[in-house]
Amino acid sequence: MTETAPPPFRPTSFGPRHVTVDARPDGSLVLENPTPLGDYERHICAYMRRWADEDPHRIMLAQRGSDGHWVEVSYAAARSSADAIAQSFLDRNLGPDRPVMLLSGNSIANALIVLGAMTAGVPAAPVSPAYSLMSADFAKLKHVFDLVRPGLVFVQDGKMFSEALSALPLDGIEVVTAGGQPEGLDATSLDDLRRTPFTPAVDDAYERQTGNTVAKYLFTSGSTGLPKAVINTQRMLCANQKMAQLTYVPGPEDENVTVDWLPWSHTFGGNYNFNTSMRLGGTLHIDGGKPLPGMFGETIRNLREVSPTTYSSVPIAFTVLADEMERDEDLRRSFFRRLRYMAYGGANLPHALWQRMQDLAVAETGMRVPFISGWGATETAPTVTTVNWAIEGAGVIGLPMPGAKLKMVPRGNTYELMVKGPIVTPGYYRRPDLTADAFDEDGYYRIGDAGRLVDPDRPEDGVRFDGRVAEDFKLETGTWVHVSGVRVAALGAASPVVRDAVVTGQDREFIGLLAWPNMEACQELYGDTANGDDPVDMLRSPAIADHIRRGLRAYNAEQAGSSMRIERVMLMAEPPSIDANEITDKGYVNQRATLDRRVDLVERLYAADPDGDVIVID
Repeated sequence: MTETAPPPFRPTSFGPRHVTVDARPDGSLVLENPTPLGDYERHICAYMRRWADEDPHRIMLAQRGSDGHWVEVSYAAARSSADAIAQSFLDRNLGPDRPVMLLSGNSIANALIVLGAMTAGVPAAPVSPAYSLMSADFAKLKHVFDLVRPGLVFVQDGKMFSEALSALPLDGIEVVTAGGQPEGLDATSLDDLRRTPFTPAVDDAYERQTGNTVAKYLFTSGSTGLPKAVINTQRMLCANQKMAQLTYVPGPEDENVTVDWLPWSHTFGGNYNFNTSMRLGGTLHIDGGKPLPGMFGETIRNLREVSPTTYSSVPIAFTVLADEMERDEDLRRSFFRRLRYMAYGGANLPHALWQRMQDLAVAETGMRVPFISGWGATETAPTVTTVNWAIEGAGVIGLPMPGAKLKMVPRGNTYELMVKGPIVTPGYYRRPDLTADAFDEDGYYRIGDAGRLVDPDRPEDGVRFDGRVAEDFKLETGTWVHVSGVRVAALGAASPVVRDAVVTGQDREFIGLLAWPNMEACQELYGDTANGDDPVDMLRSPAIADHIRRGLRAYNAEQAGSSMRIERVMLMAEPPSIDANEITDKGYVNQRATLDRRVDLVERLYAADPDGDVIVID
């Protein structure tokens, strides 16, 4: 029987893919794109200034106002506000040792503060809002404040951030708000900064900056301890955009419209997505939603109204989006109407989810939509590798972008990945000890991830992500378990009732899972057999356990050894905790922190006589 060819991919303007491989005597491989990087901008704000001159009325940013309607800011208006804010920062003698710290999330005001700071040569230090709004002790907030020692602090809403501000030693430090006075503090209105008459000093400050000028201090997620302040220079940001320009080449007629929720306190949203939109003269719609219970409705509302040309997010967001589009044809129609590609980062995308999204695309357009990914870190501005071709399936992180070198060092049956190039940070602010430990003897940054060539005989097929080096563990037999591969495969096998999971089994006899359920899918699939009024009772539904058991039995039957087979699962009603480092505000789960915090559940999972909450796959 002849197999039917899959539908074609929607045409997309990718640049050529090239790679050279230098095999070294110690077994290491160095991958490099031979395409010359060439010249690139000196300052990331050059893109804003260019569009402000060439097309001043083009919309740069849009955000819903309090009345629900979109508030829009043109490129010319953004530049004017950024220049005024830059002047106000120069007047206050802010600078590299007196940066601007931003505690609140994505907003037009946040963008103008960052653009104004960078125009003046003042580092911007955006902090995850979770440290202020979802923390009980403000420990991380206090840590990053003491580390950076800001000269000015910005919050969107003074009242909302009153408790967090009161936890900080703010004597002599100005607080600026876009609205609302914090309790017990005097604060300056952002409107006052925007009304500052700017002088030639602003252009002078802008022109004096070089590639070494610090643009931002971005904080690591703190998954292995307290957050570190990663120095992001103008060179890093600008070089990364030139790399992106060479790997994806839209035509002059291609409009760029994005809807994005990814937090600007992280490098994916704040560096790559924001800067790419600005480089392309695009319109970025600031999405107030998140892929969290009770918050994704805003994303759905936005995607019904705005049809994006590209859509970048994390795998968990695509899971929730697929759930919605499978029952909402209007949303599906709007989402795919002019979509050129989808992109994910930060974690592996389960193949089952990749296929669901392609099925939806075909149902709507008759074609598949390229689903690409990139890979990098806060320390690499962020993108080192990218998949700039229409690829079947997920899990491949692509090839090095022009200007980046990827060293692959043998570690057991995988390779540790290391990076060199103009996108790599000079180090961690005020932590020379951590900076020294982060680089190998050849100057490559140790990113901490593992990978392998998809096909050693065809390096042009790219590198496959193989998890975090520090997450992998051995069973009691001495067999290595590659956590990332097991996790992704398990999520696919147990879909859609399992949303995320951590892999257990270090020094144990077999692999298990502590899993977070997809409550909506559980309730929809099993209706009256699951008690939706009590989450704990619902998770004990025999029908849900049977679904997981069937999926993982089928998965286990295809595995040759104990390093991949899963024998027990426990579903957890308690969501992951940000304070305990179990999850970031982007939805990335921290394997080690979760296992440390939930050691009692691990013990129950491996009990000789497991209780009724443990699903034995057998």
